[in-house]
Amino acid sequence: MPETKTIRILLADDHTLVRRGVRLILEGEPDLRVVAEAGDGAEAIEMARTREIDLAILDVAMPRLTGLQAAREMFRSRPELRVLILTMYDNEQYFFEALKAGAAGYVLKSVADRDLVEACRAAMRGEPFLYPGAIAALIRKYLEQHQQGRTPGNALTPREEEILKLVAEGHSSKEIADILVISVKTVERHRANMLQKLGMKDRLQLTRYAIRAGLIEP
Repeated sequence: MPETKTIRILLADDHTLVRRGVRLILEGEPDLRVVAEAGDGAEAIEMARTREIDLAILDVAMPRLTGLQAAREMFRSRPELRVLILTMYDNEQYFFEALKAGAAGYVLKSVADRDLVEACRAAMRGEPFLYPGAIAALIRKYLEQHQQGRTPGNALTPREEEILKLVAEGHSSKEIADILVISVKTVERHRANMLQKLGMKDRLQLTRYAIRAGLIEP
């Protein structure tokens, strides 16, 4: 019988205790091994670039960059990488954003001990993994779009979302420019575009929007 290939995993969550618990679940299996951990989305992106990993498991709500933003960036540099979203949020918006970001699966933390191992293996087989509520949401959304003859899109671009998150977290334009390696002028242009698109006037309104969109926790 051929030897089972070990799946090398990057685990990203801003709570140390959560990472410890998930690691225990994964490393109880002979074919799963956590080889890297990250405490935020930006750190996860850097590890995905520099470490030999097959699968990234990303929390949604993390500092600096969310798991969804990190997933999009990972696919730009490593399109072969598999990504799972692991979250406490049974939320349709997060779920659909995860699919748009290219995630192979969406797993709830509340049932991680039941679903996560199988989700990892399914992702590596190139198969999607969705919990029952997500499947129902997917069908419902498809039927709504079909009936209305439309496909809703995001108001903001991925780059604008990155900047919005950092603005809402209280970073200055200079700090945002340094984090994203762009110019201050570019940051300010994106901020002005966001205010115009969303019909808003100031940082407070942007922050409230970021909370509703799930980019930061209230």
